[in-house]
Amino acid sequence: MDQTLSMEEYLKPTAFYELSDSALLSFVNGVMKGGSPVEKAVKLYYAIRDGWRYDPYQIKLEPEALKVSTLMARSDGHCIDKAILLIAACRVVGIPARLCLAKVRNHIAAERMTATFGTDELVPHGYAELWLNGKWVKATPAFNKELCDRLGVAPLEFDGHSDSLFQEFDQSGGTFMEYLDEYGAFADVPLERMRALMQRHYPEAYENYLKHGKLILKEA
Repeated sequence: MDQTLSMEEYLKPTAFYELSDSALLSFVNGVMKGGSPVEKAVKLYYAIRDGWRYDPYQIKLEPEALKVSTLMARSDGHCIDKAILLIAACRVVGIPARLCLAKVRNHIAAERMTATFGTDELVPHGYAELWLNGKWVKATPAFNKELCDRLGVAPLEFDGHSDSLFQEFDQSGGTFMEYLDEYGAFADVPLERMRALMQRHYPEAYENYLKHGKLILKEA
């Protein structure tokens, strides 16, 4: 198959990836000053990594909540929210991009997560894959620098050539995060898949979410 044709689905707008959204276009234009695809991807990565504060508890499973126009109006986001923003921004500048889902274990500041979800495993964790220099490169813009500094973890860097997936260790050598499972790569946001993963891994938290329309956070 012609590689150009096979990349088309990773460049298209969708109901989630609203590539003509005015706030998104203004954001991209403010970040871009020309450059190669790799240089553009790197600039967008840092702008999204540090421009939105990471909040693992702001999980929304309704279509409207995961649209670019909604996410652009927020100042924080879950890992999937921030991956969606990076994917949309990259598609705007002609870089094929897709969403990947995984299960990870968080070892840092996980007490409230364990109390809320009943486990220190985060499902689904999301990151982006960008098509750069003829290969898919992983990019994880979830953890903003301010948060990393507070947790004693080096911010996750991205050079557009090597995978930027997770901080394996904190700055004192302790384990920060580990990947436990991969659920695939998707051209569009797989909302039903995300719901099914949450329901299977967090049945009580998921039922509370359906009942109240938000996560019921518990103190550690």
